[in-house]
Amino acid sequence: MQAINLTSPNERKKLIVAGVLFILAIVLLWWALFGFGGSSNKVAQSVRPRPSPSPTPRGGQPPPREDAIDQLQPINSDYSVPLVPEAKRNIFVYYEPPLRVVKEVPVPTPTPTPTPPVLLANVQPSSVFARTADFMLEISGDKFTSQLKVLVDNNPLPTRYVGPQQLTATVPAALIANPGTRQVMLRSPDGSLYSNVASFNVANPPVPNYSYIGLLGTRRHLDTAIVQEKSSKDLLNAQRGDLLGGRFRVTSISEKELVLIDTNLKIKHTIAFSSQTDRNNPLQRPAPRVESEDDEP
Repeated sequence: MQAINLTSPNERKKLIVAGVLFILAIVLLWWALFGFGGSSNKVAQSVRPRPSPSPTPRGGQPPPREDAIDQLQPINSDYSVPLVPEAKRNIFVYYEPPLRVVKEVPVPTPTPTPTPPVLLANVQPSSVFARTADFMLEISGDKFTSQLKVLVDNNPLPTRYVGPQQLTATVPAALIANPGTRQVMLRSPDGSLYSNVASFNVANPPVPNYSYIGLLGTRRHLDTAIVQEKSSKDLLNAQRGDLLGGRFRVTSISEKELVLIDTNLKIKHTIAFSSQTDRNNPLQRPAPRVESEDDEP
C-alpha cells in the first residue's frame, strides 16, 4: 500500500473532499434514522416493532377467561324516564314584520280659484217661512247683464233684468216647501258669465199651540170645538170663523180634525182630534154631541 504524501497539494485536496463526503454521509444517515425537529417522533413510531399475536391453540378457540364470565350480570330494565319540563317560550324572541316603505305622494299645489266675472252681493229677503206662497227675490251686485239667469239650488228661475246692479226673480212655493238653506247664484246659458254663491234661509213657520180634545154639536150644525192651550192648559170653545191666539182662524170642524189658517202667512194647519190628554180630568173629556137644543117635543 502506497503512503499518502501530505506535502502534495493534490493529495491535500483529495483528503479534504473525502472528509466532506464522510460528514455528509453521517448527516444523511442521522436524518434517515432520527430526523430533524418534529419528525423524529414519526420516524420512531414507524420503526417501533409491532406486537406479536398471542399463540392460539390448534382448535381455533381462544382460551376461556374465567374473570370475564364472572363479571356478566343481568340488565335491570325497570327504571323510569325522568320527567323533563318542556322548554318555555322565550318572550324576548318575537316576529318583527319588515318595515314598509311608504312612498310620499306629492301634494299638488292648489291653483287659485278664479274670481267670478259677476259679483253677487246680496239677496232680499234673506229668510222666508216654509210652505208659504211664491215670493219675489231681489238680487243686488255688479256687472249684471240681461243674459244672466237666477238659479236657486241649480233650478233656473224666470229672471227680470232691472239694471247692471239689480235683478229680480220669482221663487215658486215648491222650492220652499221644506225648511233649510237655499243656494243662489247667477249664470248665463252658455256658462261664460257666472257669479259667486249666496244663500237665503227657509225657516219653519209658527204652528198653533193648541190641542183639539172635544166637540159640541147642535141641530143647526153650529159645531163648537173644545181646544186646550198646551202651555197654560186652559180650555177654549171655538167655532168656525173664530180667531185663536189672534192669528189662527178656524175654518173647519169635524170629528177627526180641526183646520186653522194662519192669517199672516196664509198657511193651513190641521190639528187631529186627540183624547190622549189628562184622562183623569173630566173637563178635558170630549163632550157628547147634543141632538137638540131642549127636551121639549
